[in-house]
Amino acid sequence: MDLFLWVKSLHVISIIAWMAGMLYLPRLFVYHAETEVGSEQSETFKVMERRLLKAIINPSMIAAWIFGLWAAYELSAWQDGWFHAKFTLVLIMSGVHGYLSRCVKAFAADKNTRTARFYRILNEVPTVLMIAIVILVIVKPF
Repeated sequence: MDLFLWVKSLHVISIIAWMAGMLYLPRLFVYHAETEVGSEQSETFKVMERRLLKAIINPSMIAAWIFGLWAAYELSAWQDGWFHAKFTLVLIMSGVHGYLSRCVKAFAADKNTRTARFYRILNEVPTVLMIAIVILVIVKPF
């Protein structure tokens, strides 16, 4: 069996899991921001957010990076323009991931200062990045 096909498969699986979490977490923030601090509902959101981040989003991001860098090495993609653009967008996505992690900590400490509307808008950022990354990988426009 070709090892590269396994690496590529594990990369795609990791990306799917990472994006599922990155799209769901800000949606939880929308609902959490609308609840009263200290309420039973707020405490439930805290548990959901922490578990989503720790059990799905963080491990899948790490796996996506490992398998993605491995695949890039196998493809010798380092000199391709599309790869540089993709890599830049993945760095930005990782930064968004870091920001969402800080939001989880803020909600956990009852220190959120953002509105539900802010999180609705933030929820679109991973989607736009994901669309651009997929187009770069499939179309390879440069």
